[in-house]
Parts: sequence; C-alpha cells; structure tokens
Amino acid sequence: MRVEYINPFVEAAFNVLREVLQADVRRGELYLKSTSMPVMGVAAIVGLAGDVEGRVLFDMDKPSALRIASAMNGEELKEMDDLVKATITELANMITAQAVTKLHDLGFRFDLTPPAIFTGENMEVSSADVEALIVPMETPQGKIEINVAIRERA
Repeated sequence: MRVEYINPFVEAAFNVLREVLQADVRRGELYLKSTSMPVMGVAAIVGLAGDVEGRVLFDMDKPSALRIASAMNGEELKEMDDLVKATITELANMITAQAVTKLHDLGFRFDLTPPAIFTGENMEVSSADVEALIVPMETPQGKIEINVAIRERA
C-alpha cells in the first residue's frame, strides 16, 4: 500500500476530530494488520473504487461512539439510536471527503460509496489480499481506529 494513500486519511482524521470535538487529538503508532480482524463494536465503512480499490473503516467501541456523538451534537446521548448512528456516519463522511479531496489534488481518481454503519459484538471485517494500515487516534471521548485497506487496481 502506498503511503500517498494513507497520509491524507491520517491528516484528515486528525483535523476533523480536533475540529468537531474541540479537543486535543493524539495519533498513536501506525501498524499493519492482514486480512480479517475483529472490530470494536461500532464501525462506519466507506468503499473506494476507481484508480484504487478498497475501504476505509472507522472503528470504535460503543461507549466511545456515544461520547463522540454526544460531543458533536452538544447533548448527552445514552443509547445507540439513529442520531448516534447518523453522527458517526457523518464523521466518517467528513474525514473521507477531506482525504479524498487531497488525493484528487495529487492526481488520484476514485469514487466513494456512502458510509455504512455496523454495530454489534464479535464482528469481523475481512479484506481479501489487502493489508490494512491501522491509525489509532486518541481523543478525550475515546479511541478511534482508522483502518485503511487500499490497493491499486491491477
């Protein structure tokens, strides 16, 4: 996976999270994971197609999702309702849109699928033949892992 694909997502996640949460955000150490991996309980996924193919997954546990959605909406949200899901989906949209804009400026061309959100225990995401780069982001509301699995079309 080319680093040119990753940096825009790292930068966008950092900038968007800092802005919408009005808080300090710290990036953890990047690491690679291969093929299938468990997710933490709340995952927004965006598909990529065009010059590249793959997906970006925004992964967090349920308490973090509730605290992030609460901060973004300016009110305490206590259950995984439609507002929380829509807020996490919008967060994924904002980060992905900013990253893709940067990638388009660098000459890469691809389309996005609208984010889909998944919630539940014991979920696993599998990306055949594509290593995923995990970018942990620490916020006061909890940890978010941006899981980027992209490869160039053959």
